[in-house]
Formats: sequence, C-alpha cells, structure tokens
Amino acid sequence: MSAAQTLVSRLEALQCHFTWDLDFSRSLLLRCRDNLIDIGSENGNKWLGHIYNLRGFIQYKLGSNEDAQSFFNKATEAFSQIKNTDEGPWLVVNYGNLAWLHHHLGDQVESEAYLSKVNALNKKYPSPSQEELHPEIYAEKAYTLMTFNGDINLVAVYFQRAIEMQPDRVEWNSWHVLALLYASNYSSRSTGLEDDIFQKMRIAQEQDPENLYLAAHYLCQRAQRGENVKDEARELATKVLRSPVSSYSGLKSLLWFYKTYISDDEDIDLAEEALKNHPDERYLKRRAALCYEKRILFSKSPPTKSMIARAVSLHQEVIALYPDSSLMRKIHLATIYALSHDEQAKAERIYQELLKSDLELAGQQVLFNSYAKYLHFQKQNEKMSIQYHMKAAKIQHQSFSRKDSIKVLQKIRDKGRDRMCGEIRNFLANLQEP
Repeated sequence: MSAAQTLVSRLEALQCHFTWDLDFSRSLLLRCRDNLIDIGSENGNKWLGHIYNLRGFIQYKLGSNEDAQSFFNKATEAFSQIKNTDEGPWLVVNYGNLAWLHHHLGDQVESEAYLSKVNALNKKYPSPSQEELHPEIYAEKAYTLMTFNGDINLVAVYFQRAIEMQPDRVEWNSWHVLALLYASNYSSRSTGLEDDIFQKMRIAQEQDPENLYLAAHYLCQRAQRGENVKDEARELATKVLRSPVSSYSGLKSLLWFYKTYISDDEDIDLAEEALKNHPDERYLKRRAALCYEKRILFSKSPPTKSMIARAVSLHQEVIALYPDSSLMRKIHLATIYALSHDEQAKAERIYQELLKSDLELAGQQVLFNSYAKYLHFQKQNEKMSIQYHMKAAKIQHQSFSRKDSIKVLQKIRDKGRDRMCGEIRNFLANLQEP
C-alpha cells in the first residue's frame, strides 16, 4: 500500500464530520448555515465549538476551503476557552476535520500532523468502554445530526450513550431530553408526551435553570397538560427579552405559547417588543413575520389592511436577509398576497418566478404542493391543482409535501366525483415509493 493510500485509510478511520456520511443537498446546507448563524456566538454557549466545527464543514461542502479552515480554527479556540485548557478529547473531531481539510488542500504534511494529534488524544483519553466511542464524540455526533434534521431517534441514542459514560454533563442531558421531545412530536403514534420524558424534562430544567430554550419547551409541555403557567410565561418572556438575541433564547416556543394559551395577537405583541429592543436582528424579523402569517392565515377574525401590510413588509425584509434559503418565505409571501383581493397578481407573479427557477427536487416538491393549493383555493382551477399535486407526489423524495399531495389525491379519488378520478386512480396505483 502506498503512502498516499495509507494516509487516506487513516483519514477514513477518523471520527469527524468528513466521515459521518453527511452528504446533504446544497439547499439544506444553506438552510443549516443560516440556522447556525442565528444561534449567535455569545460567550457562555457550551456548544460554540461544535457550532464552529459544523459551520466549517458546511463551508467546505459549499466550496469555500478558506472559510472552512477559519471556522475549524475558531472551533479550536472556542473549545480552549470553554474548557479552560488547550487539550482534551473534545478536540478529536475538530482535529479530524482539520486533518481532512488539509488533505483536500494538498498539504499532506499538515494533515499528518493533525492525524498524530488525534492519535495522541485517543491514547491519552480513551473511551471508558472499548466497544463504544468516546462520550465527547457521541455528543458532537448527536448535536450534528440534530442540527441537520437527521434521525432524531438516533440523536437520542447517541446522547444517551454519552450520558451513561459521563453523567455529570448538564448540557448533554438537556439536549438529550429535547431530542426525546422532538422524537415524540414527530412520531406518527404520538398521543402526547409520555410521563417519563416529561419527568426527565422537569429534572433537566432544574439542573440547567439558565437554559431558557429548555425552560420554554418545558413550559409549553406543562400548559399542554392543563397547568396554568401564564404568569410564569410572562416572567420567562422578560428574561428572554433581556437576553442576547439567539434562536436558543426560547422565543420561538414562547411565541407559540402566547398565541395558543393567551390570545391571538399577544404573540405578535411579544415579537414586536423583541424587535423594538433589537430592530436590526434578522432572526427576530423572521419570527415576527411568521407570527403575522399565522394570524392572517389561521385566525377566525379577518386581518386588517395594516396587519397585512406589516406582514408583507416583514416577509420582504426576511427574504432579503436570508437570500440563500428563501423558498418557503417567498411561498409564504405569495400566500399572504393571495388572500388579498388587491394583490392576487403579485401572488401569481411570485409563483411563476419560482416555477421557472432552478430548484432541487425537494424544493420543487414543496413548491408544487403549495401551488396546487393556491390553484384550488384561490383560482378554483381544480384540473391544474390536481396536476400539480401529481407533480409533487411523483418526485422520489419522502416529505410532508409529498404525503399531503398524495392524501389530497386519495380524497378526490375516493369521492369519485371529479372527471379526473380515473387518471388519479391509475396514477396512485402506479406511484412508486422513494
């Protein structure tokens, strides 16, 4: 075996982002990059090293090696500051990433140097169990999959394994509970959060009282169980508003709580108050835009013209602030326009521009499903609506949009009233699963 082959085999044996089979579409990479930026980089975030590692890997996948190296180096620095030491097993993934990056850059000497550092760390800090990865690696792997919307059940397993070997890590326990919560929410058999997960949430919140993100989720779960926690929600909102802006601040869950348990418009008031304190923060504009959209689409009382105007303005700003991940926001804006008799032409214009754009298959699926609904509800064009539901269902990608379009087609088929029922029946009979 040549020296080059030996180097590659050693690289492939590493535990890092380059070996974790993270082969995602460009649109997902861009969306994850935006989400990571919205977390922020405030001191005290115990996941900052992991965040920089992820951002470095994403930049590499997007073709920017220089930015990738910068973020990997920032990860090294962040771990050093968080851990208050320059060495530890938490650097195994980081050094593995740097070994791979230098290999791709053609700098084999530097790649070898980082491989040696990884080997030294593995010898000095072996896993407590020979059959398992080191708990630091399990935790970072779990966090990575969680960020990329990977298998949430696997995320929970990885966190559980890390905790079993190192039970004193509060942040791992908090995120393990959140993973269990997400898994429960996404389960097709879910009838509510199980008692044992709820109790784990309670314990995690007591152990991690400064984690506002966890606190907001726990508050929502208590409300769903019938507890009156409105006063606590207002207290938590005050803390969130005083905290640095971050998608980990708990604001998203609080906005849902305000809309669900307090009133139709109080979530908007809370979002606007947050924006008043930080008028230039794009994450807050994004949250406010979604509050207005939900108010317009789902409230029983009709929206005012000023409310629609504010919703449109916020969506336009958010689209400009998230230029690389704006498909859904453009669809949301079109939906708002479609509900206004004066703006129907603008809705159609947005859809036509999107239909002509170069989208990946998953994006096309979302667009076809949304356009089909627009054609049905706003245009009363049943034939074209069915055709676009078929387009969405035909794409070999499992998603909510595909399931929704198939469900619509099945309902039309079962009613048997539409002239296209025969065509729909044949289409569904021959439809292949991804």
